Amino acid sequence: MFDTKTVSMEWGGKTLTLETGRIARQADGAVLATYGETVVLCAVTAAKSVKEGQDFFPLTVHYQEKFSAAGRIPGGFFKRERGATEKETLTSRLIDRPVRPLFPEGFYNEINVICQVLSYDGETEADVVAMIAASAALTISGVPFMGPIAGCRVGMKDGEYQLNPSMAEVAEGRLDLVVAATHDAVMMVESEAKELSEEDMLGAVMFAHEENRKVIDAIIKLAEQSAKEPWEIDLSDDKAAMKEEIRGLVGNDIAAAYKLTDKSARSSALNEVRAKIKTHYADADGQTQMTAGKLGKKLEAEIVRTAILKDGARIDGRKVNEVRPIEAMVGFLPRTHGSALFTRGETQAICTTTLGTKEAEQMIDGLDGLTYSNFMLHYNFPPYSVGEVGRFGAPGRREIGHGKLAWRALHPVLPSREDFPYTIRILSDITESNGSSSMATVCGGCLSMMDAGVPIERPVSGIAMGLILEGDEFAVLSDILGDEDHLGDMDFKVAGTEAGITTMQMDIKVAGITQEIMGKALAQAKEGRAHILGEMTKALGSARNELSAHAPRIETIQIDKSKIRDVIGTGGKVIREIVAETGAKVDIDDEGVIKISSSDVAQIEAAKKWIEGIVEEAEVGKIYNGKVVNIVDFGAFVNFMGGKDGLVHVSEMKNERVEKPTDVVSEGQEVKVKVLEIDNRGKVRLSMRVVDQETGEELEDTRPAREPRGDRGGDRRGPRRGGGGGRDRNRGPRSDDNGPAKEGGNPDHMPAFLKDDD
Repeated sequence: MFDTKTVSMEWGGKTLTLETGRIARQADGAVLATYGETVVLCAVTAAKSVKEGQDFFPLTVHYQEKFSAAGRIPGGFFKRERGATEKETLTSRLIDRPVRPLFPEGFYNEINVICQVLSYDGETEADVVAMIAASAALTISGVPFMGPIAGCRVGMKDGEYQLNPSMAEVAEGRLDLVVAATHDAVMMVESEAKELSEEDMLGAVMFAHEENRKVIDAIIKLAEQSAKEPWEIDLSDDKAAMKEEIRGLVGNDIAAAYKLTDKSARSSALNEVRAKIKTHYADADGQTQMTAGKLGKKLEAEIVRTAILKDGARIDGRKVNEVRPIEAMVGFLPRTHGSALFTRGETQAICTTTLGTKEAEQMIDGLDGLTYSNFMLHYNFPPYSVGEVGRFGAPGRREIGHGKLAWRALHPVLPSREDFPYTIRILSDITESNGSSSMATVCGGCLSMMDAGVPIERPVSGIAMGLILEGDEFAVLSDILGDEDHLGDMDFKVAGTEAGITTMQMDIKVAGITQEIMGKALAQAKEGRAHILGEMTKALGSARNELSAHAPRIETIQIDKSKIRDVIGTGGKVIREIVAETGAKVDIDDEGVIKISSSDVAQIEAAKKWIEGIVEEAEVGKIYNGKVVNIVDFGAFVNFMGGKDGLVHVSEMKNERVEKPTDVVSEGQEVKVKVLEIDNRGKVRLSMRVVDQETGEELEDTRPAREPRGDRGGDRRGPRRGGGGGRDRNRGPRSDDNGPAKEGGNPDHMPAFLKDDD
C-alpha cells in the first residue's frame, strides 16, 4: 500500500532518518525526519499558477510544536495548541531565511511549508530537525528549489566543537550556534556565545558547514529515489530592451537621488523617479506596468552596487568601513529604572530597563514543561520610524526576531540570579530607522541596563555588516543603511564586548558566501564594534553603583530548610501576615532562600527582622521586645522575636503581688521580657519584673530564689495525679502552666504547642 523510501545515517552520535511515501501523500512533498527520538513531519504544497497581478514570492513557513510530542497537555483554560509561541515564530523564521533565496527570481507561485513536531525526546532540539525535513520535502516536491540545504547546531566546551549538543550541554558550554548551508556555501547563521573570538566563531561555522554536507548527501539520495518531476517554468528575461529604455529615461535621476545623504530627501527623489516611470507606461497593460516598476528597482540596485564596487562610493558618502555618527545619552526619563537614547545616523532607539521581583518572571509553557525567564527584551517598530502610515499593534515576526537577536547579544553578560536576584525587562522603541535598528537596540539596551544599576560584566555593542558581490569582486560594508540592506547581498549582524562575540546572525540573498568573505566581514565588524563601544563609554562607562530610587530593593537571606514551615505557617498564614503588616513582598524557595523586596527599605528591614525572629532560637537570660497577644487568668502570652510565644506568669509581672494580669498589661501592649526557661518541648517562660520597661535594662532580682520547678510538689505540667500537684488557689480556674485557661481567654492567639497540653 505504501511506497516508502528511507535514508538513514549516523550523525553526531545519533541516527538521522528521512522517510517519505507513508504520510501526507497528497502534499507535493512530505518527509518524516527522525533524529534520536525527536520526530518532525514537514509537508510542502505549491500553487500551480500565479495569482493575477502578483509581483512577489509568497512563501510561508509554519513550525508547530504539539504538546503530545512530549506527553503533555497544554496549560491554561484552552486545552489545545493555539497561536504561534515566540519559539515557534523564531523557528519558522530560522527555516524561512536560508530557504527563500534558493528560489529563482521571478517565481511567484505560492508555497506553504508546514513543519510539525510529533515526538520530542527532551534532548534533541526540534528546530534543526525541522529545517532538514523542510529542505528534503522541498527537494523532492518538484518545485524550482535550488537546494538542498541542511542545518546543524554547534556547541563548544573545553575548546572543542560539539555537533548537535543536548540542551544541557549547550547550557554548560560557551556557544549555541545554528548554521544552514548548501553544499557549496553558508546561507544562514544564528548564535549566542559567551564572548568568543572571531577565529573561534568562524571555525564553528566552517565545522558546521562540513557536517551539513553529509546531510545534504543523504537528502540527495532520498531525492534520487522519490523526487517528483521538476516543474517546467519559463523565467527567461527578455526585457533587456525595456530596461535600457528605462535607463535612458531615469538613469541619471536615480544616480542623483542616491547621492543625497538625507534619507527623506533621497526617498522623495526616488518616488519622483518611480512616478516618472509609471507615467511613461501609463497607457500600457497592467503586466507591462508591473514589469516596468520592477525593472526600475533593478536599475536602482545596479547603479548603487556598481558605484560601491568601482569607486567605493556609498549612498551617504562614507567609506566602506566607516560607522555613522553616534550620539548616546542615559537617564533622560525620570521615572524609569534605567533609560537610554541611542542614535546612530538616522537610526534611533529609546531603550528602558525595568527591574522587578521574581513574580514578574515570564512563564513559558512548552515541550520542556513550565519554565521561567528572568530576562526579557521586547522590540517595537512603529510605522512612524520610517515616515510611513501602516499597521500598529501586536508585534509581527520581524519584531519578535529582532528582539530575540538583541536578547541573545545581551544575555551572556548578565549577572547570575544569585548575584542580582531581579527580573529584568528591556523595552526598545525604534523612533527612527535607516538600517540596523536591532543593533541600536543592543547598544541602547546595554546602556539602559547600566543606567539601572544592573552589574553586567562588560558593555556590549553591535554592528550590521553588508555585502556587494558581483562575480569574484566584493565589498564588505560596515554599519549598513536600509537601502544598502535592500540592494545588497548580505545582512550580517555581530555584537559583543571588548573580550569577544556574544551573538552573530547572518542572512544571505545570494547562493551563499565563502570563508574568505565571512572572515573579512568579522574582522571589519570587530573594528566597528570597538569604535561604537568607545562612543557608548562617553555616555556611561560602567554600571551605576546604586539602583534607581524608583526600583524595588531585594534582600536575600538564607534560612535552615527545617525552618521553612515556620516562616510560611499553616496554610501560609505567617507569610501572609508578614506581607500584610510590613508591605514587603516575600518569596521563599525549597532550599530556604528568602527574597524580600520593596521600594521602601524600611519595609524590607521590618520583614527581615520578623523572619529572623521566627528562625532565630531564643536564648535563656536574653531580653527581647514583645507584644501581648493573649491574656488569661494566670498570666499573659507574649509574642517576641517575630514568631515566638511565651508565657509571663502573673507572678513574673511585678515584684509585688498582682491580683489580675489585666491590672498590669493589656492585649496589644508592647513589653520587654527576659527568657527565664525553655523546656525540652520548646515552651518558653518569660519575666517582665526583672526588666526595666522603659529602658529595657535588666533589673536586680530582689525576690527570694524559687526552688527548681521539677522539685516542687507534683508535676504541674502533666496530668493531675492523686493528691500531688494540686492547683494553686491563687491561679483561678485550673490550667496548665503554659496553656490557656479553660474559662476565658482566646486560644486562637496561641501557638499549637501551647494548645495540645493536657
